Amino acid sequence: MIANQKCSILVTGAAGFIGFHLCKQLLQSGCKVIGIDSINSYYCTQLKEDRLKELEKYSNFRFLKQDICDKQGLNQLFKNEQFDYVINLAAQAGVRYSIEQPYKYIDSNLIGFINILEACRRYPVKHLIYASSSSVYGNSKATPFSTQDACNEPVSLYAATKKSNEMMAHSYAHLYKIPITGLRFFTVYGPFGRPDMAYFSFTDKIVKNEAIQVYNNGDLERDFTYIDDIVKAIEKLIDLPFDRPEEIDKPYRLFNIGNNKPVKLLDFIKTLEKYIGKEAIKNFLPMQKGDVYQTYADISDLENRIGFKPDTSLDKGLKEFIDWYKSYYSK
Repeated sequence: MIANQKCSILVTGAAGFIGFHLCKQLLQSGCKVIGIDSINSYYCTQLKEDRLKELEKYSNFRFLKQDICDKQGLNQLFKNEQFDYVINLAAQAGVRYSIEQPYKYIDSNLIGFINILEACRRYPVKHLIYASSSSVYGNSKATPFSTQDACNEPVSLYAATKKSNEMMAHSYAHLYKIPITGLRFFTVYGPFGRPDMAYFSFTDKIVKNEAIQVYNNGDLERDFTYIDDIVKAIEKLIDLPFDRPEEIDKPYRLFNIGNNKPVKLLDFIKTLEKYIGKEAIKNFLPMQKGDVYQTYADISDLENRIGFKPDTSLDKGLKEFIDWYKSYYSK
């Protein structure tokens, strides 16, 4: 939790799914938030604009359309604002899209991230938090996935860029003593979510009587994590001191944020069907390149440090999402 709620916070990717929800919570807590986003066309920009409309209702919010790949513009922003905290959620997302458009991932996830690190070095901040991903675990056989695992075998370029982010951040914390926390998110879902994610695209297709594509014949498991739990965890981490012995000389740490309860894909689809009120037309397909069989978060480190663990059930979370979906698309 943030002790000084008059602090200045930069949230990159503010028009994105997690960025939007985090900004909203921080604004309600009284923080001054500047949000930046490139508003790219990876998915429907109208959804991003609608998220921003919600945020612009708050007088303590300011939005700038800006790309983290713009080094000069980013440095000028840091110089002008003197941020207390930076939360970097801007990235090119999507596992399968990284196979189609690899350079977009290099630009946003590597060049953009080094620009963030350099800006934090030149204009020091109290804490940099950045988004990593459960994708870094690849097809690890050891479960639940622990931050102590080596994670040296990514199965997609997206995962490789996220693992690279972790190594880059580690080096900057070591070299320049920048306090940095990396967060490995596990399949985040909820209202105002990303249309490319399975829960959203499945819902859309079921409602429209279109077939959904069920990969690996449904033999997949995901550790679905509700957005409110993600936001609560981030808010608790923002002001968490780097006071562990191993953090004194190298102020760097890494946490999983997941529900710690993998759900079978077919059970997930059944829950969607229940709240949509319609059975899905299923098209069973083989495993896709870049996909992983299972995600399963070990969250003991997170629980020990902040006394919190995600606990929103899939049933409750998907009901909240379906209620939002019906309301949003009935307009």
